[in-house]
Order: sequence, then structure tokens, then C-alpha cells
Amino acid sequence: MRAVVEWMERYQVPLYLAALAAGAGIGLLVPEVAHPAELAINPVLGLLLYSTFLGVPFTQMRQAFYDWRFVATVMGVNFVVVPIVVWVLSRIVAHDQVLLVGVLFVLLTPCVDYVIVFTGLAGGAKDRLLAAAPLLMLAQMLLLPLYLWLFIGAEFVASVDLAPFIEAFVLLIVVPLVAAGLTQFAAARTRWGVVLQEAVLGAMSPLMMLTLAVVVASQIVAVGTRIGSLLLAVIVYVLFAAVMIPMGTAAGRAAKLDASGRRAIVFSGATRNSLVILPLVLALPTAFDLASLVVVTQTLIELIVMVIFVRLIPRLIPERAEEITAA
Repeated sequence: MRAVVEWMERYQVPLYLAALAAGAGIGLLVPEVAHPAELAINPVLGLLLYSTFLGVPFTQMRQAFYDWRFVATVMGVNFVVVPIVVWVLSRIVAHDQVLLVGVLFVLLTPCVDYVIVFTGLAGGAKDRLLAAAPLLMLAQMLLLPLYLWLFIGAEFVASVDLAPFIEAFVLLIVVPLVAAGLTQFAAARTRWGVVLQEAVLGAMSPLMMLTLAVVVASQIVAVGTRIGSLLLAVIVYVLFAAVMIPMGTAAGRAAKLDASGRRAIVFSGATRNSLVILPLVLALPTAFDLASLVVVTQTLIELIVMVIFVRLIPRLIPERAEEITAA
């Protein structure tokens, strides 16, 4: 079993792409699967986040925050730099409120799950990013309404039912986070806790594949029928990823982070929380139905971008000779 887990971790990127392809194939060949797949998004995503949070070193969180330069930089990039970049790029779709809402929802929320995987594949500081994940998640949930109020207006924010937001936060963040903490507590004291923890951590790659396949299968037909309306959003997403490379690199350099820390900052700034934010967007009024497709489109673009980043970012941010010597 351990050999299988190690093999899946080594080939995560092609496996994720295969899951996307499988989800697209199933969704196109069997359109009727879209509705049940959509209903499965939250449960599958909850399991994925439970597995992700289980890797968060809760007992070492205080030590992780001693690296105040990394924490301050990752928070500054995601909640100061990114909103400015998003506001500028969102002018491309500002004429269409539905497109604008979808773009803002997804681009204003930093990723807390598979960004850690891709950061590790690129030699980034995945441990520091993992430790900062709960703080990133809490901050985005608190700040998103403020950003929407600033970028769209108080009228839109007032029209949004906050109940689904609170429900999604509890079911997708609080419950998996508490469950992960309890599992770690049990693992430190019992044998069955250790077995459970190892099994769940080993299932992270399959859970990611399942989540990607379910999301794509649920939305691929709808995306295909509205692709013309989504092209402007695609342009925004590609530009965002391109802009965040120099932005994240510059922020990491200004903070005097090591190469692994700077790589983590770039990945965190460029990768968005599409899988977590999707249930929130699905809860919007029916007039904003296209917004969910805008979010799903970002997932498809981002996975391709991440495959490129895994090869590109280590070349743009190489380890310095002194860092290699120190290691």
C-alpha cells in the first residue's frame, strides 16, 4: 500500500490531468450524470479538505508562525496585492455583472488545498504554506464580503443570502478542520488513530482525483454550451496567472525569503480557491447561474497553469549556492 501511495504522489500531475479528462469524458458521454455529480461536490470536497487539514502540523503551528516574514508576505500578497491586480483585470468583464461576480469570487480567494501539493512538486516551502492554510481560509471568508462590497456595491452584497456561506464554511472548513485535529489527537495516543491518519493521508491523491473528476463531470456540458460567454473570463485567468509570477517573486525577494519560500509565495498568489468557493457561487440567485461556470472554467485553466508552473517556477527561482550548501 505504501508503494502505491508513493507512486501516486510521484505522478500526481499526470494523474490529476487524467482525472480531469475522465470527468470531461464521462460528463460529455453521459450528460445525465451532471446533477448527481453536482450533489456529490460538497461531500467529496469535505473529505479532500479533511485529508488536507490532517497534514497541517497543529502541534507546530506556533513554530510556523515564528517565520513572521513568510506569514506576513503570504497574507500581504493574497489580501493586498491580489485584490489590486484583480480589480484591474476585472475591468475586462466589468460590463457583464454575472461574469464579474464569478471572476471576483474565485480570484479573491487564495487556495488552501492542492496549492500545497503543487508547491511541494516545485520544491517550494509546502510545510510553511500548509501551516498558514487555516489563517488564509479564515481571512478570505472574513474579507470576501468586504471586497465584493468595494468592487460590486452594497446592493449586490445585500441581495446575497449569507446562510449558504455560513453553512459551507461550517461543513467544508470547520468540520474537516476539527475532525483533522481530533484525528491527530487520537494518532498521538492510540494505534487505531495512527492507522486512520495514515490511511486518510494516503488517500489524498485519490480524493483530489475524485474531486476534480466530479466537478468537471458536473459542469463540462454547461461550460461547453456557454464557452462563447466564458472566453473573456479565460483571458482574465491567463493574465492573472502571468502577472502573479513577477508579483509573487518580487514580494518574496523584498521579504528576503529563501528560494523555497519565494516559490511558495508565487504558488499561493497565483492559485485560487475554486473548489471551495464553488458551493458558495452555486448558492447565488438563479440570475447568476453562469457564475458557477465561470468558477469551474478557472479550475480547468488553473490545472493547466499549475502543470506549467511546476516546471517553470524552479527555473525562475533557482536555489542559491549558499542555500544548497546550507542544506
